[in-house]
Amino acid sequence: MDFYLPIAEVYVSLPFIFFLSFVVGILSGLFGVGGGFLMTPFLIFLGIPPAYAVPNEANNILGTSISGSTTHYLKGTLDYKMGFMIVIGGAAGTILGIITFTYFKDIGKINIVISLAYMYILAIIGTLMLVQGVTEIDRARRKVVVKKKLHYHYWIHGLPLRMRFKKSKLYESVFTPVLIGLIVGFIAAIMGIGGAFILVPAMIYIIGMPTKLIPGTSLFVTIFVSAIVTVLHAFNYGSIDLILVTVLILGSIMGVQFGQKISERVDSSEFKAILAILLLLVGIAIAYDTFFAEDAINQAARSAPENLNWLSQFVKDFQKDQPISYGLASIVLALGLGVGAAMVRHFFSRIKKKAEQA
Repeated sequence: MDFYLPIAEVYVSLPFIFFLSFVVGILSGLFGVGGGFLMTPFLIFLGIPPAYAVPNEANNILGTSISGSTTHYLKGTLDYKMGFMIVIGGAAGTILGIITFTYFKDIGKINIVISLAYMYILAIIGTLMLVQGVTEIDRARRKVVVKKKLHYHYWIHGLPLRMRFKKSKLYESVFTPVLIGLIVGFIAAIMGIGGAFILVPAMIYIIGMPTKLIPGTSLFVTIFVSAIVTVLHAFNYGSIDLILVTVLILGSIMGVQFGQKISERVDSSEFKAILAILLLLVGIAIAYDTFFAEDAINQAARSAPENLNWLSQFVKDFQKDQPISYGLASIVLALGLGVGAAMVRHFFSRIKKKAEQA
């Protein structure tokens, strides 16, 4: 049975969206990458206009990032100073991204821009991951051990204003994390993704952070970037749908927990090629919808029901009458669900440790 989303103004199957969000969450937890570059296209395929799919998935990423970051905070695996430097660049990049988003939205081209961005990004990422995954499988089969450099040096490391990051034991120019944050923020604003697929490799190969600090710091940065994207979209366009966001966050948070548990028992590199193929298939599907089946995006946009149910009516009135409070509510919702999930996980982890020690 389809449910009418009062803000996006389309009919969708909420149980199916929950299932998709749960599956994408498992992939995120298993591979340590954000699921935005998969979930946003899925929302578009289900009939949600790209201009609505992007901000709602950004709000979803905010919730899952808060959950994961809280977990790393409790473990002490987070470099706040480095994170804040990246956030400074991320904030500037997000504002530039929103300005770009607004420009293309005003000329009626934002849907095609989002689709093309996903098509190219997924093609590039999928190809790189497929090559890397096949290479790793081949090396494992032949038992080849490759020595890697601990740190590569690029032009960006020669920039001025060096700063000491005690947690990461680094001494680098502040422009390094700021420029990386600028790129991540811009992409997040346009595509509704956390930017982990760019941020994590950059933190490893360009910044040179210790591996144990990267997941927590990446999630910490994503919180602020996603929050800014969510707020700007909510206030400027009123495009956040609290009903859709709630389903997305609940599915993602549960899926991430399962994915992280699975990753503790299996070698995720063995499945990297499969994920890469999935990304390529999604990219091909977006290309097909963009160039050959543009009307498919609006399949779910049927006429609104004459009488909305109480929940849809409440959300619609809330967004119309109190847009600022509504936008803040989307942030509070993500914050509450994210922190709550992390605390529940921490509680059960403590119980498990006590049981093992007994």
